[in-house]
Amino acid sequence: MIGSVKHLVVGTAGHIDHGKSTLVEALTGVDPDRLQEEKARGITIDLGFAPYRHGDTQLAFVDVPGHERFVRNMLAGASGIDCVLLVIAADESVMPQTREHFDICRLLGVGGGLVALTKSDLVDEETLELVRLETRELIAGSFLDGAPLVPVSARTGAGLDDVRRELAALSDGVSGRADSGIARLPVDRAFSVKGFGTVVTGTQASGVIEGEGELTLMPAGRRVKVRGLQVHGEPRPASRAGQRVAVNLAAVAVDDLQRGDTLTTEGGLCASRRFDGRLTLLDGARPLKYGARVRFHQGTSEIMARLAIGAARTTAGAGGGAEEAPEFPGVLEPGASAFVRLHLERPVALTRGDRFVLRAYSPMITIGGGVVLDPDPPGGRLRSAAGLQRAMRLDALDDDAAAVLTMVGEAGGAGVTIGALAPRIGRNVAEVRRVAAALVDEGALVAMGERLVVAAAAEAAGEALLAIAGAYHRDHPLEPGLPREEARERLASQAGPALFEHVAQVLAAAGRLAAGRHLVLSTHRIVLTDDETRVKDDLAGLFLREGLSPPDPAVWARERGVDRALADRMLKLLVRDGTVERLDTLVFHRSVLERLRQDVAGLRTGAAEPVRIDVAWFKQRFGITRKFAIPLLEYLDRVRVTRRSGRERIVV
Repeated sequence: MIGSVKHLVVGTAGHIDHGKSTLVEALTGVDPDRLQEEKARGITIDLGFAPYRHGDTQLAFVDVPGHERFVRNMLAGASGIDCVLLVIAADESVMPQTREHFDICRLLGVGGGLVALTKSDLVDEETLELVRLETRELIAGSFLDGAPLVPVSARTGAGLDDVRRELAALSDGVSGRADSGIARLPVDRAFSVKGFGTVVTGTQASGVIEGEGELTLMPAGRRVKVRGLQVHGEPRPASRAGQRVAVNLAAVAVDDLQRGDTLTTEGGLCASRRFDGRLTLLDGARPLKYGARVRFHQGTSEIMARLAIGAARTTAGAGGGAEEAPEFPGVLEPGASAFVRLHLERPVALTRGDRFVLRAYSPMITIGGGVVLDPDPPGGRLRSAAGLQRAMRLDALDDDAAAVLTMVGEAGGAGVTIGALAPRIGRNVAEVRRVAAALVDEGALVAMGERLVVAAAAEAAGEALLAIAGAYHRDHPLEPGLPREEARERLASQAGPALFEHVAQVLAAAGRLAAGRHLVLSTHRIVLTDDETRVKDDLAGLFLREGLSPPDPAVWARERGVDRALADRMLKLLVRDGTVERLDTLVFHRSVLERLRQDVAGLRTGAAEPVRIDVAWFKQRFGITRKFAIPLLEYLDRVRVTRRSGRERIVV
């Protein structure tokens, strides 16, 4: 809420011709039947809307159609309501659509309401009392149990003040919708207004929409510009949760929009074609088979779907059902509840905690409903003990920490970003960041910037990296260590790039690993055999004695009867520890090169003019052939003792 105004959406529900629209008009002065066809036929076909103000509470009446053929429109209206005004005509009492509308409100988790017994002027007191009894029987044990039953006549005005009084009491007892969270407007109508362009309407579910901002149209993921908006028919700079809103969109054609689209904050919702949820079948429904084709309703969406049934929710029990074997029914019986996965025939914008309703493919009757637990589940098996445990954790809808831990844990070593978590968790990025920060402080999660992994995955990746480095040392004891990129590739199945860098840094900080271009265990030591030590020392002495004309190591090994592979290993070791240095294909002792560097640099001492040398002079001075002179001169250039100038070099 902004300021002191509370916004609530009150939905009407009831059988056709029980007087819903007439009652709303009598209460608000606004006729919610906006279509000529509705006025001609005397029934509500599409959604009607009327504002009503009570003190600091702004109520928006959503008048939904009662005829069975238009129940899908009723579902579109009921999805966004805070409380219900259940309308039952006193001259007909409870009828089939009364029950279906009431069931839909229960399935969608409507929190409260009242019952209006309309047309009370047409019946006597005895009949009215009978209707009261039938109504009490209908609502017994439900969210309306104990709700006021108010006789009213829109024709005579009798009881209207009583309805207003009960609405006031109801609104005082119901919390208004918070403005925090993502902006979310399910679209129920789209049309064009001359001079303005495309306009969409809906009942805002959450957040704030600015009149000059940008939103994302889901499930297409298209960015759209808001040119202006109205709240209950009046221009406003912003709209808030619980208000009836019309949004003028720029550069969007009406044909690009349809009922079921949602305007939302970027990254706020998932475009889902399958989701995990909890489903409860109505007591009067027929048994529902695994794989059944059903009509899925959420918000203003209606989509065909296939149903996969997981574990029966009764299996879990209040305490988790540790002693009871999971039940994976092939058929969901009336009144039963189960964890399910629905496969949708086209994408819809969803997040965790969304309520949905299912209707049978044929005949089109409401059969059940439930709540979304994960709008973008991974590929694990639903019908398994692990699948059941996962669903049970996600079923605690007030436990965001459990959901974050579950979803991050499923990502393994690749981890998941906070931005990717937010639309699955059903919270905005700031809220998810707060939950994640608390879990990091507790040691349950590890944060690598915006990417999260569970602490157990990070620990396992660290131990695996140590094991990989140890194995490499055993297989290549004389190598400088495990090349970093090779280590990254070998750990890829357990750790993504971010986690690899994290564990390498942590292990290095702990002194367990040297993590440069090569990874080396702190405990690793090179231990040579007697033969290796002898060959290494012989090679070092050879290059030192031969000076600027060193022999070919391969020739030396052959002449001395030394194993070529052994000689190569020891030569690599001498290069790595800095005893010798390779210049192209030649190998020179480091002390020999240092003497050469000092000798040539000394030519500059006392010279009044630049000292110039060429290849011929160099060969003669040091008694070597061109084979050795050229690499050595290039070496002197590289260490900045000389600088090439044409065919000569200048001693610098």
